[in-house]
Amino acid sequence: MLRIGCHLSSAKGFLAMGKEAVNIGANTFQFFTRNPRGGSAKALDLEDIRNYLSFAEENGIANILAHAPYTLNACAKDEGLRKFTFETMQDDLRRLEHLPGTMYNFHPGSHVSQGAEKGIELIAEHLNRLFEEEFSTTVLLETMAGKGSEVGRSFEELRAIMDKVDKREKLGVCLDTCHVFDGGYDVVNDLDGVLKEFDSVIGLDKLKAIHLNDSLNTLGCHKDRHAKIGEGGIGLAAMEKIINDERLRTLPFYLETPNELPGYQKEIALLKGLYRD
Repeated sequence: MLRIGCHLSSAKGFLAMGKEAVNIGANTFQFFTRNPRGGSAKALDLEDIRNYLSFAEENGIANILAHAPYTLNACAKDEGLRKFTFETMQDDLRRLEHLPGTMYNFHPGSHVSQGAEKGIELIAEHLNRLFEEEFSTTVLLETMAGKGSEVGRSFEELRAIMDKVDKREKLGVCLDTCHVFDGGYDVVNDLDGVLKEFDSVIGLDKLKAIHLNDSLNTLGCHKDRHAKIGEGGIGLAAMEKIINDERLRTLPFYLETPNELPGYQKEIALLKGLYRD
């Protein structure tokens, strides 16, 4: 069974997201933990969460993915921004304890002229502090396209972060197809080679989720512009290979394509039709 969903708005609560997912044919989904461009989070509605968990069990929803806001930067040059990032992620992880089985994805950060090595050091320090508290949620480092001073533009940079984290068992990776393609990994013509490289550098056991996005740009452009499935530089044939690859097919896939719900519904149906049971 293809485990697939899309990004949904958490504004109406978890039960509403669960119902939206089912209505568009999804069996998982992704959501922002709070305003993606800000820092505020609404109070937890524990009754809504209980109702959602019952609904999810009844309807086969699993492996949902929480996404940290874009404003976070664990390797910011400014200490105040790093403090804000730590406190926000700490609060997110405490809240996610009410949603067992949920994973938490974040963009590693931008080193802002400090250099990748310093950025890696700061991100690892941040995660080590974060994991001093016992959280059950797996935290995912997202692969990045490499625009500007982003850290995580290569598998080696992600591995370097992981190597400096004491509780490495708490970490995984979310591979974004648009990001790695824009970052220079040819998932169109050499998916097997890309996955072998990932396994050699990081280990496929650490790959926990896929952001399934086409790219508006060309291989190695380092721009990070998502396109609808089959309408970009990656293309539908490559997407079919990705969702059916033996190393990937059992992972959860999350669409972040430029769509509203009807567009996501069409893409989910399209991909389900290409999936070989």
